[in-house]
Amino acid sequence: MSSKSSKAKHVRDKWRGKSWYNVVAPLFFGNVDLGAVPAETTDQLIGRVVEATLYDITGDFSHHYLKMFFQISAMDGKTAKTLFKGHEYSRDYLRSLVRRRTTKVDGLFNLTTKDSFKLRIAVSVLTLSRIKTSQEKIIRNVMIKIVKEKATALTMDQFVQEMVLGKIASDIYNESKQIAPLRHVGIRKSKLITTPANVSEIVLAAGTPLVEEVALEEEIEGVEEVEQDAEDVDVSEQIADDDEEVSEE
Repeated sequence: MSSKSSKAKHVRDKWRGKSWYNVVAPLFFGNVDLGAVPAETTDQLIGRVVEATLYDITGDFSHHYLKMFFQISAMDGKTAKTLFKGHEYSRDYLRSLVRRRTTKVDGLFNLTTKDSFKLRIAVSVLTLSRIKTSQEKIIRNVMIKIVKEKATALTMDQFVQEMVLGKIASDIYNESKQIAPLRHVGIRKSKLITTPANVSEIVLAAGTPLVEEVALEEEIEGVEEVEQDAEDVDVSEQIADDDEEVSEE
């Protein structure tokens, strides 16, 4: 009787042929180390998306709620260089923003930065109490004006820094607080849509609109607006394929 071990098939160790590569954040985030990823060849890494938090980059614990996404775009030996892909609020932080008898003013915009990167961003303004429709319209116009000014003046790197560190939200807050008392203003999600073919040869066409308001029905992939009874919670969110409605606990 032959032994079972002699008949056992050889099982290939898939990890034996893989190497580890260090992933770093873009230069405007200080080339911070984002961790290591395995791959058999460097070609397998190109296009891979790595997730981190802003806290991992800045070391400031108050930034732990902001999830960052970076896409590996180039290899330098054992170092994988990345491109900013987008960001979003964490689910727990979104829930903490929910309040009864308040108004949430949303703005969804496609914009083109000074160096022709195209982004889609979702801006949210939350008030201390319910406001009129006319006030909502004015606040949304403030969003459009400030986002357009920033997109016209800033490169992709500069815009992303001001977006995730809260500078753009602060400018919207300072101007909108004259219209209604506000509790929170933030860019809750962003997504890189397209990149220029050759950044060094970009010349922005005069008169080309840099900011385009998008209907909320065309929300960023994975984010939907949820309508609720006015008697219940006015501020609500649904994130990334989660069917659970966000409401005050």
